[in-house]
Amino acid sequence: MDLDLSPQLPKKLYGGNGGSYYAWSSSELPMLRQGNIGAAKLALEKNGFALPRYSDSSKVAYVLQGSGVAGIVLPEKEEKVVAIKKGDALALPFGVVTWWYNKEDPELVVLFLGDTSKAHKAGEFTDFFLTGSNGIFTGFSTEFVGRAWDLEEKDVKTLVGKQSENGIVKLDGSISLPEPKPDHRKGMALNCEEAPLDVDIKGGGRVVVLNTNNLPLVGEVGLGADLVRLDGSAMCSPGFSCDSALQVTYIVRGSGRVQVVGVDGKRVLETTVKAGNLFIVPRFFVVSKIADPDGMEWFSIITTPNPIFTHLAGSSSVWKALSPTVLQAAFNVDSGVEQLFRSKRTADAIFFPPPK
Repeated sequence: MDLDLSPQLPKKLYGGNGGSYYAWSSSELPMLRQGNIGAAKLALEKNGFALPRYSDSSKVAYVLQGSGVAGIVLPEKEEKVVAIKKGDALALPFGVVTWWYNKEDPELVVLFLGDTSKAHKAGEFTDFFLTGSNGIFTGFSTEFVGRAWDLEEKDVKTLVGKQSENGIVKLDGSISLPEPKPDHRKGMALNCEEAPLDVDIKGGGRVVVLNTNNLPLVGEVGLGADLVRLDGSAMCSPGFSCDSALQVTYIVRGSGRVQVVGVDGKRVLETTVKAGNLFIVPRFFVVSKIADPDGMEWFSIITTPNPIFTHLAGSSSVWKALSPTVLQAAFNVDSGVEQLFRSKRTADAIFFPPPK
């Protein structure tokens, strides 16, 4: 099985004074297409406004940098105006309309990872804009717009003619967008940097898992996610998703080494990853990471809302569960070697601090 799992950076699709929109191409990262996964990134400068749009894919959004405001309208629901900041994760189901605004930060950056199994193009998001030079108003005739919204022809022409930019605009301060409401965050966003830790290993790393318990909307999206912070030179245990899920990983900070082993024990990826890289681990393939001295942080989505992982090292690994004689026979070693192997990594951990 020949797979190209090489980490990739995104390419700019459009933008202007207000910011830019980037996406990973399924032609350059074929596993996106094969796994029906999309990945994109929105970067808004101060006063940058991402125009209202909806997508052909359900997504998880993760704020990589800065703070701002997100407007979210679920189907047949009222608008939620949510304050967002670095570390926030939001689940965006099918049919949701969103807008994004950077009111005062130098730059607001939001990562989008999602399921493209029902999208127009496998491995890529397609957004449909409500306004802008490529919005729905520009496609309908003046007659249709006038009749649908009960407007006179001159008013229709004003609406359409004023929309000179697409996707992202920069506001001049003459319009005050809605202020976020604290109660609108409930159930819409979870800050992964402040949430209770699911795993905390001293000198190793920490994990926050995003699932239906702490953000119920991920059930509608059909995806789970996690934020992992690996300490300097620490290792993340080799492991795999045992419920046939794909794992899509974006390196948020730092750098480190990654190895992925697939069918027939073949190492299909051995590389160094750094901030901004995206890579995909196929179903059932085993992955392990070692951080560089400054540590490494990554955000991943898993293609199931409540993922289950099997780790191959530590006291809860499958090796510890197998009978001693089974290991002796399988490894073709004597009992002394088997006991040595079994006696190591006795702690229930998925992260291992660097050797002393």
